[in-house]
Amino acid sequence: MRSIWNGAISFGLVSIPVKLMNATENHSVSFRQIHVEDGGRVRYRKVCELEEREVPSAEIGKGYEDADGSIIPITDEDLAALPIPTAKTIEIVAFVPTDRIDPMQMDTAYYLSVNGVPATKPYTLLREALKRSGKVAVARYALRGRERLGMLRVVDDVIAMHGLLWPDEIRTSEGVAPESEVRVRDAELDLADALMDTLGEVDMASLHDDYRAAVEELVTAKAEGATPAAPAEGADTEGGKVIDLMAALENSVRAAKSGAGGGEDGEVAKVTSLKGRKATGKKTAAKKAPANKTAAKKTTAKKTPTKKPTKKSTAKKTTAAKRTSSA
Repeated sequence: MRSIWNGAISFGLVSIPVKLMNATENHSVSFRQIHVEDGGRVRYRKVCELEEREVPSAEIGKGYEDADGSIIPITDEDLAALPIPTAKTIEIVAFVPTDRIDPMQMDTAYYLSVNGVPATKPYTLLREALKRSGKVAVARYALRGRERLGMLRVVDDVIAMHGLLWPDEIRTSEGVAPESEVRVRDAELDLADALMDTLGEVDMASLHDDYRAAVEELVTAKAEGATPAAPAEGADTEGGKVIDLMAALENSVRAAKSGAGGGEDGEVAKVTSLKGRKATGKKTAAKKAPANKTAAKKTTAKKTPTKKPTKKSTAKKTTAAKRTSSA
């Protein structure tokens, strides 16, 4: 690995010459901007606003923009003359328990390697002291034009350093938490615990970037003139639904225990919408209602007695018959 910084670790009166190397690398697929009509590359050119011409890198310096918009030139010599003791030194200021470091502060990771044979003994001393104490070292150092905060710890017999954000660079979480308070039942917590236990073990080395792999396959297919594979069907793209939390947790536990992303019957666990469940109940009731009414009508029709002629109607018929015979 190529070193990006040479200096020394200041450990009390002990000085350990070291080289700093990046411990991580970026594997994301990068794209270039192109002109859609003809595929031509679109580039950024650095143009001086006063002369309206492109300026080469050799003529470009630094400047600080003041509140009134004026630019104050700052040279590399000006910055080099600043009295920064950490310009070439990783100065350890404290040893603290690991849990004292807020994960929100974690930034870029580096490896620290010995710079020369004489540095081997003090390097090993610091490494073993960190191991035995179970603590990490908090340090100050300067890199790429600014002073930074760092944390030193042991990784595979190597001293690693994590860049840390300064405490005032961490934004507060005010206004981020849900405004309304929701009561969580013990049964829901028990199911959540069961799911956490089921998903608790994972081989970190087996995790990989699926999106990057898909992008690489897409680029390869288009480069070969092939048709990119169609996206898998059945993906749930709907969001913002009210869910049946208990059903979702139960299905998630069953799916995790099956080990194949499916439930006990091999079906993928689904989140059931509360609205969907209520609507289903209403539809069922609606279908049953007409049948009940029809049955009631039939029953009523059977029980209705046949009307018998009254005495008045019989008398009227007799009188009408006499009048007819007389005529």
